[in-house]
Amino acid sequence: MRTTLDLTRAQWVKSTYSNGNGGGCVEWAPTHGHLIPVRDSKNPAGPALLLAPAAWAAFVAYAARHAG
Repeated sequence: MRTTLDLTRAQWVKSTYSNGNGGGCVEWAPTHGHLIPVRDSKNPAGPALLLAPAAWAAFVAYAARHAG
């Protein structure tokens, strides 16, 4: 199944786990209901992954455990 969201007005938030060295820059848009768009902030015109809330929670938990 393919899902497309209009992300032209998305309010992107940089992850607190992104670093300032030009790497690991993840952004997400919190206001899209049942799917969480995630993208690479170095390529804002590129594709965005659409994650279910459970997948997003698992991703954030993994990042928190492996930060540093």
